Amino acid sequence: MSNFNQPISGNDLARFSGPNTFMRLPQADSLDGLDVAVLGIPQDVGTSWRSGTRFGPKQIRAESAMIRPYNMATGAAPFDSLQIADIGDLAINTFSLAESLKIIKDSYDGILTHDLIPVAMGGDHSITLPILRAIAGKHGPVALVHVDAHADVNDEMFGERETHGTVFRRAYEEGLIQADKTYQIGIRGSGYAASDFTEAQGWGFQHFPAHELWHRSLAPLGAEIRRDIGDRPVYVTYDIDSLDPAYAPGTGTPEIGGLTTPQALELIHALKGLNIVGCDLVEVSPPYDTSGNTALTAANLLYELLCMLPGVTSR
Repeated sequence: MSNFNQPISGNDLARFSGPNTFMRLPQADSLDGLDVAVLGIPQDVGTSWRSGTRFGPKQIRAESAMIRPYNMATGAAPFDSLQIADIGDLAINTFSLAESLKIIKDSYDGILTHDLIPVAMGGDHSITLPILRAIAGKHGPVALVHVDAHADVNDEMFGERETHGTVFRRAYEEGLIQADKTYQIGIRGSGYAASDFTEAQGWGFQHFPAHELWHRSLAPLGAEIRRDIGDRPVYVTYDIDSLDPAYAPGTGTPEIGGLTTPQALELIHALKGLNIVGCDLVEVSPPYDTSGNTALTAANLLYELLCMLPGVTSR
């Protein structure tokens, strides 16, 4: 265990002190020897309603100081079995979405020359498209677990084809994901047309709308998805607005009637055993939740995702 990076204990240094890294892990200047690289992508140029997700990574890191290393519900001990470090933020171009997406793709191409799993803190959901381009370049088309209030399958927004609302149409068109192994969970809200969701179902996407999940445990759904994916490489993308705004108000496009935090935990726990090759958590907008609770929830969900990664042991 001593060979692996450990979060700074709250009993050794007060949680309000120390480095502003995820869970106060060491910040790595080199990717050599890492199993997992946690990084921030502080971008909100791709949003269509409320901005502010550029501040997401910084506040997620700040709130993550509360989290302890051992998962008492599942027994997972990620820091006993994987070498994990925070590699800082990507230097996106805050004035250009197109240039930022290129920077993300190029950065991930470099990161993925190493045998590690990238875990990203967004940032708006447009970041996932260049990530998937790089992931597919290494692993081929991947299965996708997409937890979100929105399907993000618009053709364009204001004439733009690369935004936070067009990600998964582009990913489908470009062959980055396996359509029949794409699971969109928690989608809901009003639409522009009756076909807003049904078109993607025609491609093979499997939809699990929020209203069909109310008052239900998501453990069986997660187990079903795990069995369906098998040992295929899978990418997990988690939009914080999948949660009801009662749990996560600090986001750009909130929709009522969403998932609860216990449901989110049930779903993530049920993914244990999947061949996860990367994941992200996006759309935390701190200006819309001055309590910090949305970022605290996001930090905990990222920790839970770390606990589900291949190679994590239990204690």
